[in-house]
Amino acid sequence: MGRIFMAAAKKNLVIVESPSKAKTIGKFLGSKYKVIASVGHVRDLPKSKLGIDLENDFEPQYIAIRGKGDIIKELKKEAKNAAKVYLATDPDREGEAISWHLAYLLGIDQSKPCRIVFNEITKKAVQNAIKSPRPIDLKLVDAQQARRVLDRLVGYQISPLLWRKVRRGLSAGRVQSAALKIICDRENEIKAFVPKEYWNITAELKKGKKFTAKLTEYKGKKLTVENKEQADEIVKALKAGEYTVKKVEEKERSRRPYAPFTTSSLQQEASTKLGFYTKKTMLIAQQLYEGIEIKGHGTVGLVSYIRTDSVRISDEAKAAAKEYITEKLGAQYYQNNVYSNKKKDVQDAHEAIRPSYIELEPDEIKESLSKDQYNLYKLIWSRFMASQMSPAKFMGVSAAIENNDYIFKATGSKLIFDGFLKVYSPGKDDDSDKLLPHLEKGEKLELAELLSEQNFTQPPARFTEASLVKDLEEKDIGRPSTYAPIIATIIDRKYVTREKKTLTPTELGFIVTQMMEDYFKEIVDTGFTADMEDKLDAVEVKDVEWKDIIRDYYGTLEKELEVADKEIKKVEFEVELTGEMCEKCGKPMAIKHGRFGEFAACTGYPECKNTKPIVKSTDVKCPKCGKDIVARKSKTGRVFYGCSGYPECQQSYWNKPIDRKCPKCGALLVEKKTKTSKYACSNSECDYKEE
Repeated sequence: MGRIFMAAAKKNLVIVESPSKAKTIGKFLGSKYKVIASVGHVRDLPKSKLGIDLENDFEPQYIAIRGKGDIIKELKKEAKNAAKVYLATDPDREGEAISWHLAYLLGIDQSKPCRIVFNEITKKAVQNAIKSPRPIDLKLVDAQQARRVLDRLVGYQISPLLWRKVRRGLSAGRVQSAALKIICDRENEIKAFVPKEYWNITAELKKGKKFTAKLTEYKGKKLTVENKEQADEIVKALKAGEYTVKKVEEKERSRRPYAPFTTSSLQQEASTKLGFYTKKTMLIAQQLYEGIEIKGHGTVGLVSYIRTDSVRISDEAKAAAKEYITEKLGAQYYQNNVYSNKKKDVQDAHEAIRPSYIELEPDEIKESLSKDQYNLYKLIWSRFMASQMSPAKFMGVSAAIENNDYIFKATGSKLIFDGFLKVYSPGKDDDSDKLLPHLEKGEKLELAELLSEQNFTQPPARFTEASLVKDLEEKDIGRPSTYAPIIATIIDRKYVTREKKTLTPTELGFIVTQMMEDYFKEIVDTGFTADMEDKLDAVEVKDVEWKDIIRDYYGTLEKELEVADKEIKKVEFEVELTGEMCEKCGKPMAIKHGRFGEFAACTGYPECKNTKPIVKSTDVKCPKCGKDIVARKSKTGRVFYGCSGYPECQQSYWNKPIDRKCPKCGALLVEKKTKTSKYACSNSECDYKEE
């Protein structure tokens, strides 16, 4: 009898963007499904040209991305052999566009149910999504296309102008240029600021314990002390008088918890509390969203989708938080808080950023996470839990203390119920008790010390990444997913330097901003940029035709480009010499700027074409060979310190070495600033540290 062979049943194919996301989702779907990754976009506008047909109503000319041939071939092969294909890219405009491009390349009917979305990568969310696929949402796709085409028209037409008139490697952008102008405007405010003198007068008073009161009023009016003569006169009058308690008020006050994180508030808080740059925050948050191998649990997506401007929380997540808080902390710690979005027209397609599994407490899974992953996960977990908790309650005390016609104010507070502060303290606020002694109206107080201190008004602070993100959000410039790349671009282009945490515009940044103001006023106008964001959003929510927006704007841009090209003169920069002489012809070497940053080139160009990389010495000698240790950059752009004798000598350090040796083992010390130390031994087996 002959054998009968059964054909293997075809599997369903699920396509996501990243391998780590594929790994996490794969374990939820079982043997009937195969999950593979497209590794990001597979089809886009070409890099080598504009890629938009201006003669054919701005039709985008998409191509398969160079280098993605093997991946596309594999995707087509798997799709052809699959029973059904599900496109499971991220639940936003960008993700919808990736699915649309995939459908085109794979021959999938986009009008049929082929698209699945989920806000968190959990078993329940993924399995529910598989049960309810939908067609590709062309409104979302068009909203993304509108932004992509508009940004390409601005960037690819103004950037070459900057290359010709200023310097190669520069760029302009619809949102980037507006952000740069904000930073330049702040710097101009700082330069124009004229400080004003003022004096603070405080009294250190005693009643059992010392406390401080500040002079605030004179004869019932607010008092401003403007100079030393006025301050000395007041001090003289105060020394002749007595300090008497005029009024004491006690009042209970509440402090409500903050809403759970949106993308921008996460970036701001991670900067303030953890010292993370926006780019780092988004990188680590993406890892937490896509899935991490957790001991005893397998690969787990720890947080919900990370690109959102909504503070909405699902009923299921609220119920889980209520159960956790009442069981672990007590019913008095739970409160059903309701939060509203700052913008009324924010789309609630996504929730706020929250933990996917509340029961996975940060400390319980700490061993499975890197230090940065743990810190960011703890921040997200704590903020979400706090958002579902009761307000903290304080007993506030305010005392008015008089000395003749002068009034001093002293305040104190005591925490009487910690509420949400039990799990989360926002920013760097000090929530410790500030107690006053018991004071009664009419009682006399003893003066311990009277202080008169000169001060000057301060200019507005330079932007940090956190404060710039806040300002961009308040001005409605850009969207949550754009803040990190905007900041990275203006730093990479040398328009801005990052000194410690502050962003300072360079001469180049000012030149480009002035040029944009003179010839492309709308692009750097914050009001225009915000209005354009609303128009682009309208493509998604109000059925606005995306090409109408492009047509309306491009006519103006085209005229501005023509005028700018004729009128802008070539900017000549002063030649910056390196201090070295060319080893080939003997002429001085100068710093030049290219596509990949600064390099040294011979001033005898074009007769001499000698170039070499610029290395910055640390003035520290290599302990192995005696040559200089210099700053270098890794393939990922991270700065490290290595021997200038490389590749013969491969001595290197991640932290900057100093010209001192460890007293314990003799290895070089390196800069390694923590709360308790400034320097540490470079030898990983040595634990020496010092302040």
